[in-house]
Amino acid sequence: MDNKPIDDVDRSILHQLQLNARQTNTEIAEKVGVTSTTVRNRLDKLEDEGVVRGYHPEINYEQADYPLHVLFVCTVDPSALKSMAEQSLEVRGVVTTRELLGGEHNFHVEVVAGTVKEVEEIRNELVKLGLAISSSEIISETRVQPWDHFYPRTGPDADQDDSADDGSFTDRK
Repeated sequence: MDNKPIDDVDRSILHQLQLNARQTNTEIAEKVGVTSTTVRNRLDKLEDEGVVRGYHPEINYEQADYPLHVLFVCTVDPSALKSMAEQSLEVRGVVTTRELLGGEHNFHVEVVAGTVKEVEEIRNELVKLGLAISSSEIISETRVQPWDHFYPRTGPDADQDDSADDGSFTDRK
């Protein structure tokens, strides 16, 4: 951000967004200990610099009538990873792609579908793109943990866990 490193205020704002991106700037400001204007200005800079790339809902696909949540483990020529990711995301039912840095199985495609037939159709479309699918795994549950390093902890109890886990500062002076 303007060649300045991200500071503890930025990290705290990012942590709050990870806990609940629907919080208002005022709610974040109260928890971080700054004004809502500061939060808005910091978020604008974080977005402009590409640190915050978007705000996305966490969807329970089964509740949304997509009971089949499948991970395809694939192999792609490393020079084609970016292109393959973009093409794969165009296939109906693909929700996430992951490019891995190394190994034979260097590309993951996460898909959702209502029926086994739909999964097969998605698989066939991915193969047509040139993906070599090594395996497919049914995902039963995904859990995401906000990166707690965004939460600056100072003081003698900095290494202890905050049982409230509400993102608020417990040891501010």
